[in-house]
Amino acid sequence: MAASEKVTALAQLAAEAINEKLGVDIVAIDMTEQMVLSEVFLLATAANERQADGIADEVFRKLAEIGEKPIRKEGKGAWILLDYSDLVVHIQTQELRGYYMLDRLWNDCPRLPLSIVELR
Repeated sequence: MAASEKVTALAQLAAEAINEKLGVDIVAIDMTEQMVLSEVFLLATAANERQADGIADEVFRKLAEIGEKPIRKEGKGAWILLDYSDLVVHIQTQELRGYYMLDRLWNDCPRLPLSIVELR
């Protein structure tokens, strides 16, 4: 079972918001075969903690415009998690992204294609 069209569209919108704030290494992982609670993990890297906060604010703002509010927001700065139930957005500094390697942890899960052109 693949991620639903609704969640895929939310991930796309969140990825565009991340890109607008110059987040990099944006990856959408289809978690439907591995998890019951979430369909997609969206991972992104920020240059520093201040940028991570700005990216999280922009994702929150863009998704709120279409009526989506996170169930919870965890962290500040180096690792911010926005939980929209079926979509979980992870924004990490490069240091933490390299340390925790969520990409490799979920390497056996398929990646969802995103239609963005990174601005950097």
